[in-house]
Amino acid sequence: MASEKNAQPVEPTLISVEVAHARPDTQVIIPLQVTPGSSIREAIEQSGLLERFPDIDLTQNKVGIFGKLGKLDQALREKDRVEIYRKLIADPKEVRKQRAAAGKKMKKGGSTGQ
Repeated sequence: MASEKNAQPVEPTLISVEVAHARPDTQVIIPLQVTPGSSIREAIEQSGLLERFPDIDLTQNKVGIFGKLGKLDQALREKDRVEIYRKLIADPKEVRKQRAAAGKKMKKGGSTGQ
C-alpha cells in the first residue's frame, strides 16, 4: 500500500473544445483545453475573442454549441464547438420572400428576358 506522503496531487483532466466566431470577412476557430464542467462563458473568456472583437456583447450576442442555441452557464463536453453568433443583417424569411418573388418574374432558364 502506498503511503499518503508519496501521493502526487492529481491534476484535473482537461477536455478539448473550440470557440468559433464568424464575420462576413473572416472566421476564427480557437482550440482550447478547459477543465470539465467549464461553461460556455468561461470558454469564450479563455479564448481571447472578447478582446479580439470588442463589439461582441455576451448580453446581446446569442451563443450555442454546434448550431444549437445554448446558455452562457451551460457546461461543456469533450469536443464541443462553442459558437458566438452575430446579429442578422436581414430577416431570413423576408429574404426568401424576395427571392421567391424575383423567381416568379424570371423566365425558364433563369433569364428575365432582357
